[in-house]
Amino acid sequence: MQKNKSAYFITGTDTDVGKTYIASALVQHFCQQGLQAVGMKPVAAGAELVDGRLLNSDVTELIKAGNVDADLALINPYVFAPAIAPHIAAEQAGIRVLLDNIQQSFDVLQTKADVVVVEGAGGFRVPINRQETMADLAVKLNLPIILVVGVRLGCINHALMTAGSIRAAGLNLVGWVANRIDPNMPAIEENIATLKALIKAPCIADVAWGEEPQFVDF
Repeated sequence: MQKNKSAYFITGTDTDVGKTYIASALVQHFCQQGLQAVGMKPVAAGAELVDGRLLNSDVTELIKAGNVDADLALINPYVFAPAIAPHIAAEQAGIRVLLDNIQQSFDVLQTKADVVVVEGAGGFRVPINRQETMADLAVKLNLPIILVVGVRLGCINHALMTAGSIRAAGLNLVGWVANRIDPNMPAIEENIATLKALIKAPCIADVAWGEEPQFVDF
């Protein structure tokens, strides 16, 4: 992988497609390269109180994967207890998610790490407030995008729509991951071959069910 790139934004074709699994594996990969790497989850919905602070399980996994000592508030600036759409959780809490605040936290993390892996919530167009979505956050941070495709029935449509949305936002899709979340999917190899032919970016990992990701250069 190119070491001159200092950050990546991880998005997915939907929720529960393995974004955290892949993001954490990427953080570990960079650590194994001898780099200082940290994961960031700007907005998380679904958390429990731990030692008086709300903690999201995805954030816990990202922290475990990294080798940078950073405050939880930088890694996860916005966290909400209910496991619901982030903008609804924020409204219920009386909080507005602000892109500028996330940018500030990201900027601090960049001073501490060689690589920052930013994991979005849900899919690329999930709202984070009444006007803005995860896509707007990706544009604000202006990061290269890695798309996690949950390989299951319907994934081709979801993947191509998301890839098109990323391009329409003016962002660079540098790679995608085939995450085989349904190992019993019929014609799985044919589906992945179709994705490789139609997504205009390299497949940087093809992850079998229960296996560790092995990334190729991108």
